[in-house]
Amino acid sequence: MTSIKRNFTYYNLQLSNARKSYFSDIITKNSHNAQALFNIVDRLTKPPVSVAPELYSTKACNDFAKFFRDKIINIRQTIVSPTTSSGYEPYPLETSINPMAQFQPINSKELQDILCQLNSSSCCLDILPTSFFKKVSKILEPALLQIVNLSLTSGVFPEPLKTAVIKPLLKKDSLDKTQMNNYRPISNLPFLSKIIEKAVFHQLNEFLINNNCYDVFQSGFRQNHSTETALTKVTNDIRLNTDSGNMSVLVLLDLSAAFDTVDHAILLRRLENWVGLTGPVLNWFKTYLENRKYFVSIGNFTSEPIEITCGVPQGSILGPLLFNIYMLPLAQVIKNNNISYHSYADDTQIYIRLTPGDRGPVQALGKCIEDINDWMCHNLLQLNKNKTEVIVFGAKEKRLDVTTELQSIQLKTTNQARNLGVVIDTDLNFDKHIKAVTKSAYYHLKNISRIKDLMSKQDLEKLVHAFIFSRLDYCNSVFTGLPKKSIRKLQLIQNSAARVLTRTKKVDHISPVLRSLHWLPVCQRIDFKVLLLVYKALNGLAPKYMTDLLTQYVPARPLRSSGSGLLSVPRVRTKHGEAAFSFYAPQIWNRLPENLRSAETLSVFKSRLKTHLFSADSINMYSKVYVHTVYLCLF
Repeated sequence: MTSIKRNFTYYNLQLSNARKSYFSDIITKNSHNAQALFNIVDRLTKPPVSVAPELYSTKACNDFAKFFRDKIINIRQTIVSPTTSSGYEPYPLETSINPMAQFQPINSKELQDILCQLNSSSCCLDILPTSFFKKVSKILEPALLQIVNLSLTSGVFPEPLKTAVIKPLLKKDSLDKTQMNNYRPISNLPFLSKIIEKAVFHQLNEFLINNNCYDVFQSGFRQNHSTETALTKVTNDIRLNTDSGNMSVLVLLDLSAAFDTVDHAILLRRLENWVGLTGPVLNWFKTYLENRKYFVSIGNFTSEPIEITCGVPQGSILGPLLFNIYMLPLAQVIKNNNISYHSYADDTQIYIRLTPGDRGPVQALGKCIEDINDWMCHNLLQLNKNKTEVIVFGAKEKRLDVTTELQSIQLKTTNQARNLGVVIDTDLNFDKHIKAVTKSAYYHLKNISRIKDLMSKQDLEKLVHAFIFSRLDYCNSVFTGLPKKSIRKLQLIQNSAARVLTRTKKVDHISPVLRSLHWLPVCQRIDFKVLLLVYKALNGLAPKYMTDLLTQYVPARPLRSSGSGLLSVPRVRTKHGEAAFSFYAPQIWNRLPENLRSAETLSVFKSRLKTHLFSADSINMYSKVYVHTVYLCLF
């Protein structure tokens, strides 16, 4: 009996180790793939969600294919008129100084770099699984180079790579699985298609940068740009407006299926006239867009192919970039109305400053929205006015007057709205956002806790970073100046994550645990992000609009080396001004030691900064800064 127990114990131990090894391998391979990690946790904590059983049929696949097609057709039909089908340009066309007529062939190193950059997700249209494809890429390299370079030099995109496979994905678990409008189409393309697209993307992106073709305030899908830089810029402007006694009005524009309604003829003209593509390069994009098809796949069933007549290819490498190019003239439409704006792909926000007694900007805002709507119609895009949201910022006693004025131009205001993943409110205290983050983080932490016995501590920590810290740190640079009670709510999430990871009891003190994990507290994670943005802005690693928020300090007389790299701190009057990035960032930047401010590389700066924030002197110093900020926020 003892032998049986010993063998049974050994069996369970080996089974547990094998299970941990299996999940560890998956987590390591997908450490930068949030969706894959989400699927792992989801699979372990609840039964899989799929389409309704009755939808597993060829008929259902065909119905889905037609449904997705008809949805786009219906949207376009509501905006097409005799004057819009020509792709009318309301503003003068701009041309690039140096037209791009020919792609350059890529070499072996560039091909291998492309393969490393692409993730390993496979498509059912692939001849080989992507992971295996990458392993044997050296053997396939001559053939791959020939295929890619033939496409680049001939100006023709291969016909067999134009078909996409679409899998319907239920939007929410609670929705009716039998209703097709509760599903979103998830498109996937052959891996070889993505290789060619990536080669084109690199060359086109470099051309756009060198010729200043990008809109300065378009942050979507651009290197060194992000939702965080976009939100930091907008909230900074609003906070400074409030600090100077002015009001701000922010309008969040909503587009209906914008990527899917892009007109190919208009896009090609934009590539030619606004960007400067000619010859084989322009022809490559023409062949890239034409004769595209998709079919729907559910289980082992597929639909008949459906022709795609509009839109940028979903699931593609070039789709987001082409959409940015398509939207280039919109910036001129807004600028002509002297309105501030910012865009992230199809999310466009416009905002104005209102000085006391001046209502002219409100009328200009109304005209700008009408001009935007006209431009959208001319370019076969649909502005959804019913879902467009308007928020008023500034002194509470003045908001009612502004709200009434906005109603005169048919704009309804709201007290809060989701903007690039962050719930913003009229007071910019982010209470609703913090509440949403708390709810989501605890939900995922509960699921992680349920599977902690199936994984090693190292793998659990990866999941914590993917599911918890990704939420705590998302756009946290806009949390400067928040009251202590708000930061406390976020800190409790981090504390709970530390307890789950280390199996620490609730009665045990958490500070030593956080130090042992080398986790910065939430307040210092905010400072870490702000300082990181400053370093990037000063070293050419951030958008120009971020660099413009900072001013180098020029002393009246030469300083010692310890005084180099300082920033000017602007004058502000209120807590709103002190929370603005352009004030708060220079304040804490100037407190850093000179050897940290002058770090040679970003990685060196991040390493030194984390060490600095962990030091006892630094913690005391930053505590004083936060106590002062909290006091101002509370009183």
